[in-house]
This record gives sequence, structure tokens and C-alpha cells, in this order.
Amino acid sequence: MNEPGGVLVVGSANADLVVSVDRRPGPGETVLGSDTTVAPGGKGANLAVAAARLGARVALLAAVGADQHGELLRASLRDAGVATDLVRADERPTGVAYITVTADGENSIVVAPGANSSVSESDVEGASRRIATAAVLSCSLEVPLPAVRRAVRLASGAGVRVVVNLSPVADLGDDVLGALDPLIVNEHEASQLLASARPGPPGADPVGPPSSRARRTARDLLALGPRSAVVTLGAAGAVVAERGADPLVVPAPRVRAVDSTGAGDAFAGALVARLAGGASLAEAARTAVAAAALSVTRPGAQPSFARSSELGPV
Repeated sequence: MNEPGGVLVVGSANADLVVSVDRRPGPGETVLGSDTTVAPGGKGANLAVAAARLGARVALLAAVGADQHGELLRASLRDAGVATDLVRADERPTGVAYITVTADGENSIVVAPGANSSVSESDVEGASRRIATAAVLSCSLEVPLPAVRRAVRLASGAGVRVVVNLSPVADLGDDVLGALDPLIVNEHEASQLLASARPGPPGADPVGPPSSRARRTARDLLALGPRSAVVTLGAAGAVVAERGADPLVVPAPRVRAVDSTGAGDAFAGALVARLAGGASLAEAARTAVAAAALSVTRPGAQPSFARSSELGPV
């Protein structure tokens, strides 16, 4: 992606080692599972693939090891149409996510970061021109925070739209948070972020129907400084909050979940693809909700992501 425009992603690239189980083991317990499957993953690579499959022009800035897992990831990115010239080979092994999936489609994940931990501010500086000419910069937080902060500041200074999926929750700094348009979090991450921003004894749980509580949460997130915020609600869809407008609930279609791995990345990837194409945040969120819902009906992360023919043009 050398010409201006498109999406530049700064984030992680992992190999997903997935095993299906009837139930998760308790402390000290062993359970038998399925054969292990190995698939390309990582929040950054997932988002990049999800956006590219919907027709966006995408490049990924990441680090992988000089190993089979690294080759798996490069091949998956290339097959999806993601530019990989900013994916650096590192002496550390490629990051690995160990994933257990139960019959209801829920998952538990442990990540060994590996080469992802080496993504640095100097990597970002080396891509400064590419960042400054992108339509959208998207970052995930499975890489070191200094690199994310530097990328956001470079993009914001160049007038590039910045989207960050704040997972896991971390302190980005007020200036970085204020550049986000939108900040993306799920309900649990939103609660963590609001609690950390307003220390003190916990207050009473919000009352009212779930959609009202989600609207209130999204509105509270705007008070922390981002230009807009999106709270994902799983099977219930998402809430979009923009300054000067009432928060909007975007419902999700009802589906039978098989595997929720990567659903949040499918959402974020579809969102940035639509934003890069000039869609409004509300329009982008509608596509993102549909893409995430479709992804949970299929096993795996990247293999489950929608193509443009399945969702319509972006």
C-alpha cells in the first residue's frame, strides 16, 4: 500500500492453536479435547484481513518470527490482499494464542506475545510517511504501548482518522485518547476504563434495560475524551456514540454461534474498511455488526471473516 489512502494497521500477528473441549478444566483438572488446529490470528492481523476481505486497501505493521508460524501469517495476509512489506522478521518466535473453544462457541485465550513484543517506536517512525497518507490508522494493544502511542500521534498530527480497539484496557494518555474516532471497547472493557478513570468505591449498577445501560456507558466514554466511541455488545450488537447526537443502538442479526474467536476483530476490521471508504460511523457500525455475526457462525478467526460478496459493497 504505497499510494495514499486505505487502512494502515499497527498490531499483533499470532498463530492460533485451537482445541475444542466439552467444558473448560477447573484448577488442577485435565480434560480431553479435539485435535489441535493451527490458524493465522492476532488482533492486528485479524483486523487487517477482515478489512481487506471487504475490499479495503490494507497494510499491516507487525513483527513475526523467522519460523513456520511466521510464514503461515505472511501467506494468510498476502492471500487476503494485505500488504506485508511492513511485517518485520524478528529473532523472537512468532506470537502464539492458545485457545479453547466450548460447544456454545465461547472461548478462553492465553497469548504468548513472542515477536509482537518487539514492535517499537522506531518501527513506527520508519513507516511515518505511510501512516501520514493513510485514510485510517487502526491499532490494537497486543503490541507495546509506546509504539501505539507514537503511531496515534503521528496519524493525528497528519489529520488521519484513528481507530483503536482498547483490548486489553491500558492507559494511552489523554492526548492519545482524545485522538480516537472511534474508541472501540466491549462492555467489560468499557467498565474497566470508566472505573480506572474515576477511582473510588464502586457505585450502584445502572438500572434500566440493557440498551439504556449501554447508551449510558457509551455516553460516559465520550466524557473521557475520545471523539467518538463504539461499545460492542456481543449478540446484542453495538452502541455508537458521537458528540452532539444521542447514542445509537445497532442490533445484531440472530445467528447460531459456533466459535466466537475473532468476532471483535471481524467487527473492527469491517468498521475501518467502511470508514476508509467514506461511510459514516453509524453506517460502518451496521456493516461491522453484520460481519461479526457472520463470523461466529464459522470456526476460527481469519477463516471465518466475511467477504464483500456476503455483505454487499463497502
